[in-house]
Amino acid sequence: MVMIDFLYPHLFEPIKLAGTLFRNRLFASPTGYQDIKNDGLLTEGAAAYYERKAMGGVASVATCEGIVDGELGKGGDYHVCLDNPFTLHSLARVAHAIRRHGAVASQELQHAGMYANRNLSIMGAASKGIAYGPVEYELDGRTILPMTEEIIERTIGKFADAAAFAKQCGFGMVTVHAGHGWLLHQFLSPALNTRTDKWGGKSIENRARITVAICDAIRKRVGLDFPIEIRISGSECYEGGYDIDEGIAFSRLLDGHVDLIHVSAGSHEVEEVFAVTHPSMFLPDGCNVKFAAEIKKHVKTPVATVGALGDPDLMEEIVASGQADIVEMARALIADPDLPVKIRTGRISEIRKCMRCLACFSSELDNGQDYCAINPEAGRDLELKYDIPMAKVSKKVLIAGGGIAGMQAALTLSERGHGVILCEKSGRLGGTLRCEEKVPFKKNLGYYLDSQAKAIEKADIDLRLNTEVTPEYADSVNADVIISAMGARPVKPRIAGIDGKNVLGAEEAYINPEKTGGTAAILGGGLVGIELAIYLAMLGKKVTVIEMLDKISDGGNFLHVLGLKTEIKRLGIGLHLGTKAKEITEQGVLCDTAGGDRFFPADTVIYAVGQKALSDEASALRFCAPEFYQIGDCVTPLNIMNATGTAFTIARNIGRV
Repeated sequence: MVMIDFLYPHLFEPIKLAGTLFRNRLFASPTGYQDIKNDGLLTEGAAAYYERKAMGGVASVATCEGIVDGELGKGGDYHVCLDNPFTLHSLARVAHAIRRHGAVASQELQHAGMYANRNLSIMGAASKGIAYGPVEYELDGRTILPMTEEIIERTIGKFADAAAFAKQCGFGMVTVHAGHGWLLHQFLSPALNTRTDKWGGKSIENRARITVAICDAIRKRVGLDFPIEIRISGSECYEGGYDIDEGIAFSRLLDGHVDLIHVSAGSHEVEEVFAVTHPSMFLPDGCNVKFAAEIKKHVKTPVATVGALGDPDLMEEIVASGQADIVEMARALIADPDLPVKIRTGRISEIRKCMRCLACFSSELDNGQDYCAINPEAGRDLELKYDIPMAKVSKKVLIAGGGIAGMQAALTLSERGHGVILCEKSGRLGGTLRCEEKVPFKKNLGYYLDSQAKAIEKADIDLRLNTEVTPEYADSVNADVIISAMGARPVKPRIAGIDGKNVLGAEEAYINPEKTGGTAAILGGGLVGIELAIYLAMLGKKVTVIEMLDKISDGGNFLHVLGLKTEIKRLGIGLHLGTKAKEITEQGVLCDTAGGDRFFPADTVIYAVGQKALSDEASALRFCAPEFYQIGDCVTPLNIMNATGTAFTIARNIGRV
């Protein structure tokens, strides 16, 4: 018998939890799904969304927040309540969709506690705005009531009922959420839970009592052969919060009461650690593994780790070295749901590596869908489930511009059977974002650009570098379709002194940071300016950011800003909002502020005030072919997610008729 020499044998070793076989050590951790109908039921898209992860080869897929108490535990309008019997059919569709691909479906069980019904009270429905926590607490203009013995017993029963309901729906496991700031975490927190009875106080046994009781109640309802996973914060990771010692003590109390201890960190209700709970691009890969590794030393129950994971070598080492038994991923599987099967089959170079930009999370909260910056299929799972892979009519397509949008369009068109000519006026694919390749926290952006470029080299695409597409050139190609993806260029603000020798554009500063001197003033508090400030500060430079608006411009990615704020504080970057540059001199920049004129000394002044679409240049090709499309930043400069999404969708539409 011939045995294949696997590079990652530990990741693909099966594991049994409560008698249930999991095919490997790669789990999809819980991710929300906000597209909920007004009757509280999941849409058809939910099944397609979670099914797509199961198709990619993970051993388990955990679903969105299942609220155990619809009256007292609902954290938001777009949460599914497991005590609503009418959710059965929509949840059963999700469980079946996961299960039929060989993965174990897990339903997350959650109670928001003191954060329940907060949006309802704001909307004026005061009678529906009631919330209970461990103790009485003033929060957001309302009084949080302390849980009575009766409410605690009700809550324990609600968790058990919800687990039984999940099993009825076809789920093969439940994930009890006892971290990240929700109810069970609130009881565990010594800062919040100052009760004097058996449910709280200085004793961790008392503070953990409700969680242990819930796990035991669930076990009685679901039986011994149904796995129970519990998600905890191994450390709260902020001053005044509990540390890993408390996380270890909590885990020891859970040992034997659950089948898997899933160790996360922090609390998303504490702004300064949001980017730890959901690791930002500024943190190293596997930044929270240390908490799971410490807990594993003290318990017999298998341990899972989560947070900034997706690198195959790192994940193999985690399991092989015994730091954790299971590796869980969230955003990595949105960026590439086929990550497990690509690892197993040795196609490592084809993996789309998550950039940890949080575009998916921001998009989910804003739009109800997890759209991804680098995976144009994410958030479109239902629509693509019925996609026809090949075009009805094969066409000759000329693409002008080899940046984000142009590369994605070329790959999608080639996959669908079109003849593609991709022209890039420079000698390299990737567009203007190549200027950030020295930036350490943008390493996965560079990896993405390189991966797309390599994919184009392998595909049946006629790549023409150092080739500018003019109307005359386009005419000579005689294409059926022209796609203009020429991008945008930086806006140079009209400020006295802008042409001085000490003034640079952000693009040049990224490429040649040594030109910026020891101190730099950056004009523009958008993502480009703030990220540049962080990069320069990491190089030891003193940086000031000047922004006209009264807030950082998030570019539609408001959760990424939380990570930016953490880095601004950590690196001592000066951020001056509501401040307008008036004049640049050799010594710095004079600004208009609410308190009058203020001068900011700087060796170098850098402008990062936005991009201007190359729309005129793009539009010049409009009548050089029967079909014409303009995509990406040459329409409106936005972000990577917009560029990949529009390129993918427009390319799919070509050749339908």
